[in-house]
Amino acid sequence: MKIIIAGAGAVGTHLARLLSRDHQDCILIDEDENRLDGLDVQYDIMTLQGSPTSIKMLKEAGIEHTDLFVGVTPDESKNMNSCILAHALGAAKTVARIDNYEYLAPHLSPFFKELGIDSLIYPEVLAAIDINNGLKMSWVRQRWDVHGGALVMLGVKLRETCEILNRPLRELCGPDDPYHVVAIKRGDDTLIPSGNDELRVGDLAYFMTTKEYISYIRKITGKEHYADVKNVIIMGGGKTTVRAALTAADYMNIKIIEEDAARCERLNVLLNDSNTIVIHGDARDVSLLIEEGIENTQAFVALTDNTESNILACLTAKKLGVRKTIAMVENLDYVSMAEGLDIGTIINKKTVAASHIYQMMLDADVSNLRSLMMADSDVVEFVAAEGSPVTRRPVKELGLPFGVTIGGLVRDGKGILVNGNSRIEAGDSVMVFCHEHALKKTEKYFKKSKLW
Repeated sequence: MKIIIAGAGAVGTHLARLLSRDHQDCILIDEDENRLDGLDVQYDIMTLQGSPTSIKMLKEAGIEHTDLFVGVTPDESKNMNSCILAHALGAAKTVARIDNYEYLAPHLSPFFKELGIDSLIYPEVLAAIDINNGLKMSWVRQRWDVHGGALVMLGVKLRETCEILNRPLRELCGPDDPYHVVAIKRGDDTLIPSGNDELRVGDLAYFMTTKEYISYIRKITGKEHYADVKNVIIMGGGKTTVRAALTAADYMNIKIIEEDAARCERLNVLLNDSNTIVIHGDARDVSLLIEEGIENTQAFVALTDNTESNILACLTAKKLGVRKTIAMVENLDYVSMAEGLDIGTIINKKTVAASHIYQMMLDADVSNLRSLMMADSDVVEFVAAEGSPVTRRPVKELGLPFGVTIGGLVRDGKGILVNGNSRIEAGDSVMVFCHEHALKKTEKYFKKSKLW
């Protein structure tokens, strides 16, 4: 598959990294030569300096043979215009990064497709969805609902109070048990576990279950003493904060602390109809946090553009008694450090956006894809095609690649946990967990195939 990426910023370079691991034919275009310096060697891709809205440049990149064109420069208009040109010149699919929420209205999708833009991504909106999912439960690091909660994935940090430590998973996750442990992050290592693996103190364990058993997972992981999130303080009043506040649960009381007075006035206009209070000040100021009721706050969210400030603010909030903290960490070099400091939930806009784009280049029918940044793994929702290899044998006989496990499936709207004896049927939405390197090897199992 040939992919052209316009924009060597955070999203573009991370997407190039994802594509290079699959040895895709990838070209990265940017007007700034300094942004491209060394990326062709680092990621085994081709780089071109120039404007993505130049017809000559697009033709030089081979646009007429391109399967996917991605516009992710900082300029929304440039992204959309380059997609329109790419489509007119022969690109099969296009996707543009935008900053205008109005464009995401479902009724506008046919309009943009007619122009030549197949998909629009707004990274701040995608990040806000993950933030609100993380705020739903104070005891969970990450939550992902599939098909309206028919299946639920929960990432939980295990402490000494966990009831299921140091026992082989084959004793805990049998065919009749209401959950599966589908991935374990232990230090710098990620396990796609087998029946002989055990859970240990300090593990970040990913559970697949159904909505009715969430309380059971909470009990066995020793998290019943965690207070539910009702009061939230957010540091920083950027676009992600606005989207998160506007889409937060109605029962949550949100306070936004923003240093810029003019931005505070703008936030009051944007959030006029929401259950949100805007405060002018510095959220790193302990006296201000105490004045604003940090002792009665269940969640603290740091969403400024400064990664270091976000990490330090979350550490301060934890020392003041807040159990649930979420930090925007834009520098991937700081992710492992933030995890080591036990920050809590970590959000990175570029990985969220890149994962959304990456699913467009998979050949199989993929409804959703999430990168578990903390676990260096992907969670993919594949739809099994009629006659695909995955429908022909029980799961235990499929010979799935190393580092791959199936956590569950949704059939006729009902969530079903999968074991070795399960049979997958055509049309099932199947949740697959795999190491990053195994994703392309796995998709062939879900495509229609004459050979097996």
